[in-house]
Amino acid sequence: MSDSASYLAYVASVPRLRAAAGALLRDNEGRVLLVHPVYKDEWDIPGGIVEAGESPVSALLRELREELGIAPPVGRLACVDWVPPAPPWDAGLMFVFDAGVLTDPQIAALRLQPEELDEYVFVPPADLGKLLPPGLARRMNAVVSAADAGHTAYLEDGLIRPLP
Repeated sequence: MSDSASYLAYVASVPRLRAAAGALLRDNEGRVLLVHPVYKDEWDIPGGIVEAGESPVSALLRELREELGIAPPVGRLACVDWVPPAPPWDAGLMFVFDAGVLTDPQIAALRLQPEELDEYVFVPPADLGKLLPPGLARRMNAVVSAADAGHTAYLEDGLIRPLP
């Protein structure tokens, strides 16, 4: 086998990793925007899967336009969370960006895409665990803390992992 063929075989054998991008969006009271997808029973944050060849920021902006009809400025990366496999899903990297505070007129202009979302709510950070699945609740609590402190958190399954 030629060096080129060996290299291509190696590249083909490298594991692929799914990725998603979400937004921390808040109202002027500091409550966090959650959305309810029509295709599952759990609440979620605005955002979605990163498509092939798409960057996390581009994916987030696309999802916010499609699902909510908004294009807020995306700010600092608040966290990267490695999530373990949970069949049928493989392991993945979840990026959450601080997209700032929505004004009352911006909130009034939210337009849910009915094929994707049927409801939204602003929730105090202390109540995230009441609506979100446990891993996402851990992630979003860490995101709020990181965003408030002006830094980026590295998480594994929603838990802060200090780097050596």
